[in-house]
Amino acid sequence: MVIDTSALVAILQSEEGADRLLAAIERDSVRLVSAATVLELSLVVIGRYGTGAESLLDRLLRDLGATVIAFDAEQLAIARDAAARFGRDGHTAALNFGDCFAYALSMAHNEPLLCVGEDFARTDVAVADV
Repeated sequence: MVIDTSALVAILQSEEGADRLLAAIERDSVRLVSAATVLELSLVVIGRYGTGAESLLDRLLRDLGATVIAFDAEQLAIARDAAARFGRDGHTAALNFGDCFAYALSMAHNEPLLCVGEDFARTDVAVADV
């Protein structure tokens, strides 16, 4: 599976449903995270907890057994297409900049996307069961 920022935030903050997200991750032997997602989440973590808090994120990714995948040319093409088709300019999915990275990684690796919310369900990406 590919893990989106929304799922990682929910886990980090012990939000309602975090236990179901963790269980879904444990059930799947493939646990991918885009390097761009890690950067996006780093900005969130630093904003909420201060500089140096990135270690919380690094520990979480390590504990989850997640593999960070570099953003490449194939993902760029997929992300551009996703932004055009499902972006905030007129589509109900309203994918944002960060969403496009997770979408692209999911599509490039043919893996379901673990996320919180309904945005990705309005696209053609496979959403992981929680």
